[in-house]
Amino acid sequence: MTESDIILKPIGMIKTTASDDEIKDRPTDFDSTVEVFQEFSDGLEGIDGFSHIFVLTFMHRLTPDQVGSLKVRPRRLLKKDFKLEELPLVGVFATSSPSRPNPIGISLVKLLRRDGNRLTVRGMDCFDGTPVLDIKPYKDDYKADDYGIAAWYHGLISEAARRA
Repeated sequence: MTESDIILKPIGMIKTTASDDEIKDRPTDFDSTVEVFQEFSDGLEGIDGFSHIFVLTFMHRLTPDQVGSLKVRPRRLLKKDFKLEELPLVGVFATSSPSRPNPIGISLVKLLRRDGNRLTVRGMDCFDGTPVLDIKPYKDDYKADDYGIAAWYHGLISEAARRA
Protein backbone atom coordinates (compact mmCIF):
# COMPACT_ATOMS: atom_id res chain seq x y z
CA MET A 1 0.00 0.00 0.00
CA THR A 2 1.28 3.47 -0.86
CA GLU A 3 0.22 6.83 0.57
CA SER A 4 -1.97 7.37 -2.51
CA ASP A 5 -3.96 4.26 -1.50
CA ILE A 6 -5.36 5.80 1.68
CA ILE A 7 -9.12 6.09 1.42
CA LEU A 8 -11.25 7.20 4.34
CA LYS A 9 -15.01 6.73 4.44
CA PRO A 10 -17.00 9.05 6.72
CA ILE A 11 -18.89 7.24 9.48
CA GLY A 12 -21.20 10.15 10.19
CA MET A 13 -21.77 13.88 10.16
CA ILE A 14 -21.84 16.80 12.58
CA LYS A 15 -25.23 18.46 12.99
CA THR A 16 -25.54 21.83 14.69
CA THR A 17 -27.79 24.85 14.65
CA ALA A 18 -24.94 27.11 15.77
CA SER A 19 -23.71 29.68 13.28
CA ASP A 20 -20.19 29.56 11.89
CA ASP A 21 -19.27 32.59 14.04
CA GLU A 22 -20.58 30.91 17.20
CA ILE A 23 -18.52 27.83 16.43
CA LYS A 24 -15.39 29.91 15.86
CA ASP A 25 -15.89 32.09 18.94
CA ARG A 26 -17.57 29.91 21.58
CA PRO A 27 -17.60 26.18 20.77
CA THR A 28 -18.06 25.22 24.44
CA ASP A 29 -21.32 27.21 24.75
CA PHE A 30 -23.65 24.98 22.72
CA ASP A 31 -24.57 21.38 22.01
CA SER A 32 -24.11 19.57 18.70
CA THR A 33 -25.04 16.14 17.41
CA VAL A 34 -22.67 13.56 16.04
CA GLU A 35 -24.97 11.60 13.74
CA VAL A 36 -23.44 8.21 12.97
CA PHE A 37 -24.62 6.67 9.72
CA GLN A 38 -26.86 3.66 10.28
CA GLU A 39 -24.36 1.21 8.76
CA PHE A 40 -21.87 2.14 11.54
CA SER A 41 -24.33 2.46 14.44
CA ASP A 42 -23.37 -0.93 15.95
CA GLY A 43 -19.96 0.64 16.61
CA LEU A 44 -21.56 2.85 19.28
CA GLU A 45 -22.39 -0.11 21.52
CA GLY A 46 -20.74 0.46 24.90
CA ILE A 47 -20.05 4.18 24.44
CA ASP A 48 -22.71 5.06 27.02
CA GLY A 49 -21.12 6.02 30.31
CA PHE A 50 -18.03 7.70 28.88
CA SER A 51 -18.03 11.38 29.86
CA HIS A 52 -15.89 12.56 26.93
CA ILE A 53 -15.06 11.37 23.44
CA PHE A 54 -12.59 12.31 20.72
CA VAL A 55 -14.25 13.02 17.38
CA LEU A 56 -12.00 12.92 14.32
CA THR A 57 -13.32 14.90 11.37
CA PHE A 58 -12.52 15.86 7.81
CA MET A 59 -12.34 19.66 7.52
CA HIS A 60 -14.27 19.77 4.27
CA ARG A 61 -14.67 23.55 4.05
CA LEU A 62 -11.00 24.45 3.77
CA THR A 63 -10.04 26.16 0.56
CA PRO A 64 -7.33 24.58 -1.63
CA ASP A 65 -4.81 27.23 -0.53
CA GLN A 66 -5.39 26.24 3.13
CA VAL A 67 -4.55 22.57 2.58
CA GLY A 68 -0.89 21.64 2.57
CA SER A 69 0.47 24.57 4.56
CA LEU A 70 3.56 23.73 6.59
CA LYS A 71 4.02 27.17 8.19
CA VAL A 72 1.18 29.13 9.79
CA ARG A 73 0.55 31.87 12.31
CA PRO A 74 -1.49 30.74 15.35
CA ARG A 75 -4.55 32.79 14.34
CA ARG A 76 -6.62 31.71 17.34
CA LEU A 77 -4.59 34.28 19.27
CA LEU A 78 -6.12 37.06 17.14
CA LYS A 79 -9.05 36.79 19.57
CA LYS A 80 -6.62 37.86 22.31
CA ASP A 81 -6.04 41.26 20.66
CA PHE A 82 -2.89 40.31 18.78
CA LYS A 83 -2.33 41.63 15.29
CA LEU A 84 -1.45 39.04 12.65
CA GLU A 85 2.05 40.49 12.19
CA GLU A 86 2.70 40.03 15.94
CA LEU A 87 2.23 36.27 15.70
CA PRO A 88 5.21 34.05 14.84
CA LEU A 89 5.32 31.92 11.72
CA VAL A 90 5.68 28.37 13.06
CA GLY A 91 5.35 24.82 11.79
CA VAL A 92 1.76 23.67 11.41
CA PHE A 93 2.41 20.64 13.61
CA ALA A 94 3.14 23.02 16.51
CA THR A 95 -0.39 24.46 16.25
CA SER A 96 -3.99 23.36 16.11
CA SER A 97 -4.54 25.30 12.89
CA PRO A 98 -7.06 23.76 10.49
CA SER A 99 -4.65 24.56 7.64
CA ARG A 100 -2.49 21.46 7.36
CA PRO A 101 -1.30 18.83 4.86
CA ASN A 102 -4.18 16.49 5.75
CA PRO A 103 -7.32 18.40 6.79
CA ILE A 104 -8.14 16.13 9.72
CA GLY A 105 -9.60 17.65 12.85
CA ILE A 106 -9.77 16.25 16.35
CA SER A 107 -12.12 17.51 19.03
CA LEU A 108 -12.37 16.40 22.63
CA VAL A 109 -16.03 16.88 23.55
CA LYS A 110 -18.31 16.14 26.47
CA LEU A 111 -20.70 13.31 25.70
CA LEU A 112 -24.09 14.34 27.08
CA ARG A 113 -26.24 11.46 25.84
CA ARG A 114 -26.76 8.83 23.19
CA ASP A 115 -30.02 8.35 21.35
CA GLY A 116 -29.61 5.43 18.94
CA ASN A 117 -27.11 6.56 16.31
CA ARG A 118 -27.00 10.16 17.59
CA LEU A 119 -24.55 11.45 20.17
CA THR A 120 -25.32 14.81 21.77
CA VAL A 121 -22.06 16.52 22.66
CA ARG A 122 -20.87 19.86 24.03
CA GLY A 123 -17.74 21.64 22.85
CA MET A 124 -17.69 20.57 19.19
CA ASP A 125 -15.73 23.10 17.14
CA CYS A 126 -16.92 21.89 13.73
CA PHE A 127 -19.38 23.36 11.27
CA ASP A 128 -22.74 21.82 10.39
CA GLY A 129 -22.24 19.05 7.83
CA THR A 130 -18.63 18.25 8.78
CA PRO A 131 -17.87 14.60 7.95
CA VAL A 132 -16.93 12.41 10.92
CA LEU A 133 -14.07 9.94 10.34
CA ASP A 134 -13.87 8.23 13.73
CA ILE A 135 -14.90 8.38 17.38
CA LYS A 136 -12.80 7.25 20.32
CA PRO A 137 -13.62 7.35 24.03
CA TYR A 138 -11.51 9.45 26.38
CA LYS A 139 -9.84 7.20 28.95
CA ASP A 140 -7.72 8.02 31.95
CA ASP A 141 -4.56 6.67 30.33
CA TYR A 142 -4.72 9.57 27.82
CA LYS A 143 -4.17 12.08 30.60
CA ALA A 144 -0.81 13.85 30.75
CA ASP A 145 -0.04 15.06 34.27
CA ASP A 146 3.42 16.29 33.40
CA TYR A 147 3.56 18.27 30.17
CA GLY A 148 5.35 21.24 28.70
CA ILE A 149 4.37 24.09 26.41
CA ALA A 150 6.74 25.60 23.85
CA ALA A 151 8.39 28.82 25.04
CA TRP A 152 7.09 30.83 22.05
CA TYR A 153 3.50 29.84 22.88
CA HIS A 154 3.86 30.36 26.62
CA GLY A 155 5.21 33.85 25.90
CA LEU A 156 2.19 34.70 23.74
CA ILE A 157 -0.26 33.44 26.37
CA SER A 158 1.52 35.48 29.05
CA GLU A 159 1.37 38.56 26.83
CA ALA A 160 -2.34 37.96 26.19
CA ALA A 161 -2.99 37.77 29.93
CA ARG A 162 -1.04 40.99 30.46
CA ARG A 163 -3.13 42.75 27.79
CA ALA A 164 -6.46 41.57 29.25
